[in-house]
Amino acid sequence: MFFQLVNGPQTLGATRVFWLPFLAVLALALAYPLVADAYDVGNMAYLLTWTFMAMGLCLVWGYGGMMSFGQTFFFGIAGYGYGVLAINLGGESGTTFLALAVALAVAGLAAAVLGYFMIWGRVGGVFFGIVTLSATLVLAFLLGQTAGPEWHIGSARLNGFNGMKDMAPLNIPWFGDDPLFFDGVALYYLVVVLILVVYLGLRMLLNSRFGNVIVAVREDPQRAELLGYDVRKYQLATFVIGSVLAGLSGVLYTSWGQFITPASVGLPAAAMPIVWVAFSGRGDITATLAGSFLVLWAFQALTVYSQQAALLLMGAMLLCTVMVAPQGFAIGVVNGLRRLLARRAASKGDGTAAPEGREASA
Repeated sequence: MFFQLVNGPQTLGATRVFWLPFLAVLALALAYPLVADAYDVGNMAYLLTWTFMAMGLCLVWGYGGMMSFGQTFFFGIAGYGYGVLAINLGGESGTTFLALAVALAVAGLAAAVLGYFMIWGRVGGVFFGIVTLSATLVLAFLLGQTAGPEWHIGSARLNGFNGMKDMAPLNIPWFGDDPLFFDGVALYYLVVVLILVVYLGLRMLLNSRFGNVIVAVREDPQRAELLGYDVRKYQLATFVIGSVLAGLSGVLYTSWGQFITPASVGLPAAAMPIVWVAFSGRGDITATLAGSFLVLWAFQALTVYSQQAALLLMGAMLLCTVMVAPQGFAIGVVNGLRRLLARRAASKGDGTAAPEGREASA
């Protein structure tokens, strides 16, 4: 059952040609801290934290057909929620994982409330994106106005544009009196394990009955409704799951840097996941995961020299994707390789058939 769901029709890669390189990449990821210095390992953990947001948007937009600009909205809710709880709970004896769970629950509740009014209100198409973008901008504006000392929740001060800081990183009780803090190598391995669990879990979800229904809803919601499915419930569940994944990115980011600012919620940040997923290929979770990581890596490498140039590159990538490869460059490369292999197989078949014909006629 597990292998049938993981290798279902809604996701690319169902043979050894895919899974053997997948295992090789996983092995390289696990071995990376053994050959890299502490800074590079921490930086890699930082890059990987954003992939949950990308996979969530792939689920909502690519498979569910709902283009959402609200990923950073839930990123900010969960990130700030984790910070407030971690500060007020003291951040020790495993309370940070309680803060993580509660922060994700709050993000999921916010997604359920917002999604309910949009989906039951029949908000769709471009207006879905407008409403989620509006919610994101309102949250960013609100957080930017919280600089005064009166803006606090318990012991946690929001600090306006300076951002909230000094929350404890994720940790669990360990042998002795000191807890095990998930920073550096430990955080890297935690993020890699979470990516593996989320990725395989999403493949199973997408290849299950639920995944088939949301794809059917994306293609023709009226037909799916006539077949007896409650389209709104499936859309709401998809929106909530994708939003919780964005919240997971927010919590991991806050734990990684022990700070979070309104800039991580604003308009430039809200547009970035759209670019990652559109460029990678929103129609497949594997393309989104691999492509988003590569785009993030390239964006960071370019930002070292010029942040403005990096932003211009993101805009150019989105424009080229829309005009040249609407389904995404990663999926375009895969489809191109398939066509090339098919042509080679056909040409070999023609080459072997010709001698047989000559021998028969002789």
